[in-house]
Amino acid sequence: MSAFVLTILIGLGAWFWANNLRAREMAIAVSAEACKSSGVQFLDQTVSINRLGIGREPSGTMSLQRVYGFEFTLEGDQRYDGKVAMQGVRVKAVHLDHPEGPIVMEPGQLP
Repeated sequence: MSAFVLTILIGLGAWFWANNLRAREMAIAVSAEACKSSGVQFLDQTVSINRLGIGREPSGTMSLQRVYGFEFTLEGDQRYDGKVAMQGVRVKAVHLDHPEGPIVMEPGQLP
């Protein structure tokens, strides 16, 4: 393998890693704020990636689509699931599987 190809692969790997870190940090912040605004407690202060794929932005450019999962609680006795859907590093929606009915927040509704 030539040095040029190896350099390109290392560069792509570094970009992918940095981009994922930035998206994950955004997902954590948005999850915590969505839980706070819904009156529930964000658990473990972290998210985990559930799905990763490629999709198109509204402008037509390709970007990574990610879905992160997290957990929240109402009163500390039972855990419920939540999800953050992202397009690139932009949040598309937050979904809380609230026991009284699902809560979905889109970008205009997010705190």
